[in-house]
Amino acid sequence: MLRRAVLAGLTAGSLLLSAAACGGDEPTPQRQQDGRLKIVAGFYPLEYISERIGAENAAVTNLTQAGAEPHDLELKPTQLAQITDAGLVVYLAGFQPAVDEAVKLQAKDKAFDVASVEPLQAGGDLDGGHGDDPHVWLDPIRFAAIVGKLADRLAAVDPTNADAIKVRAGQLQDELRRLDEDYTAGLQTCARREIVTSHAAFGYLAARYHLIQVPISGLDPEAEPSPQRVSEIAALAKQKGVTTIFFEALVSPKLSETVAKEVGAKAAVLDPIEGVEKGDDYISVMVHNLVALRAALGCT
Repeated sequence: MLRRAVLAGLTAGSLLLSAAACGGDEPTPQRQQDGRLKIVAGFYPLEYISERIGAENAAVTNLTQAGAEPHDLELKPTQLAQITDAGLVVYLAGFQPAVDEAVKLQAKDKAFDVASVEPLQAGGDLDGGHGDDPHVWLDPIRFAAIVGKLADRLAAVDPTNADAIKVRAGQLQDELRRLDEDYTAGLQTCARREIVTSHAAFGYLAARYHLIQVPISGLDPEAEPSPQRVSEIAALAKQKGVTTIFFEALVSPKLSETVAKEVGAKAAVLDPIEGVEKGDDYISVMVHNLVALRAALGCT
């Protein structure tokens, strides 16, 4: 009798341990204690759409700190752990090498590559050769397509909240389409079509709205243009009557200010939205960009 009682007790204990091991009500590594799915985004535009689509059902972490250049990201051990534990990693292959490597080693089966939705177009590298232009989010129509595919993937990962995810994605896509309509109307009738930028970040935006991007340097914002290139840009700007030389929010304005002074133009911000200041978001910065473009191009 005593032996049977002991065995029965051990069996009951084993069942309890097995239930605990299976998870029960405990969160999995891919979810927060409150049940929200952990999503890791490589940089701001991907954080923005992940938060808009996931909303209260997701806990989104941006690997790139506000005010930092996402191209140069180096991952800390805590960030590598975040990638390992994530339910979904949203990134753009080829844009952040450290993230690419971490995804390859730790998150290949739970990664969503934005470039697989909207293939990147080639961007001229003024230092020789060609590279893919990563700034696809600056085209609202392309960005809306990415939103739709991300929603599909997120709904598959989090089927309990699939309906809400699809509704929120549809709402965001509607906002992006209205933004496209505003840009199309706002840039339709302008005195000029040339936009002189500090580097070649606005190819998708220029292509969508029939503008001509004239970059001082190539795809790499840190690259120094040759004196000959600077002279060529200055001469072209004078010829076309350019009134504004654009620089970026996260990059030193010195180069653009130098060209602007030589041309007799002003320097102003045109933001590639790789990171945003507190109080702004993707839509509001795109609206600011439209206002800046209309003023620079003499649009009516």
